[in-house]
Amino acid sequence: MVKQERAVRTRSALIGAAADDFSRMGYAPASLLAISRRAGVTSGALHFHFPTKDALASAVVAAACHRLRGIVERRERRPSRAGGLQLLIDVGHDLVEQLQDDVVLRAGFDLDGDPGCPEDVGDVRRYWHQWVRSTLEGAQRAGELRPDTSVEHVAGALFVCTAGMQLLGRRDVRWVSHSTLSRFWNLLLPRIARDEAGLDVTGAR
Repeated sequence: MVKQERAVRTRSALIGAAADDFSRMGYAPASLLAISRRAGVTSGALHFHFPTKDALASAVVAAACHRLRGIVERRERRPSRAGGLQLLIDVGHDLVEQLQDDVVLRAGFDLDGDPGCPEDVGDVRRYWHQWVRSTLEGAQRAGELRPDTSVEHVAGALFVCTAGMQLLGRRDVRWVSHSTLSRFWNLLLPRIARDEAGLDVTGAR
C-alpha cells in the first residue's frame, strides 16, 4: 500500500512538472531531465513511469481530459431548469476559471495545438468540440435556437473562441477571463438565441 501511494504521488508530481514545462516551453524544447528534477525524482523513476516523452505527454493530455470532463459533469449534475445555451455559458466560465489556475488543463490544450507534439498523444480539443456541438444540438431540439442557426457554425465559433482565448492567454492572462467570455456571448446570443432574455452571460449561476 505504501509503495502504491508513493508511486501515485511520483506519477502525479511528474505529470504536474511536465505540464508546467510543456505549457511554458512547448513540447520539443521541454527536457525530461529538467522535468524529473522539477518533480524531485530521479531520471530512473521518470522512465519507470513514462518510458518516453510521448508517453509523458499522453499522460498530461489524459489528465487534462479528465479534468475537462469533470468541469462538464459537475455542471450537468446540477439541478436546473436552464437549457443548453445556459449550460454552454456556465461550463465555458467554469473552464475559463480553471484554465487560470490549473497548469495540467492548460498544458492539455497547449499540447493539442503544439505542432511539435505527436498527434497520437490525445485530443482535449476534440472532446471539447464534440461536447459543445452535442449540447447545441440539444438546445436546437428544445427550440432554444433561431430557426436559421447552423449548429456546425456556432460550434466552430465557440471552439475557436475557447482555443483563441487560451492561446492568447499564454502571453496576456487578461484574455482568459470571465469578462472576455461574457463579451463574446453578448455578441453571439442575439444572432442565435430565440429568446435571450433569461440567459445570464456572466456565469454567475
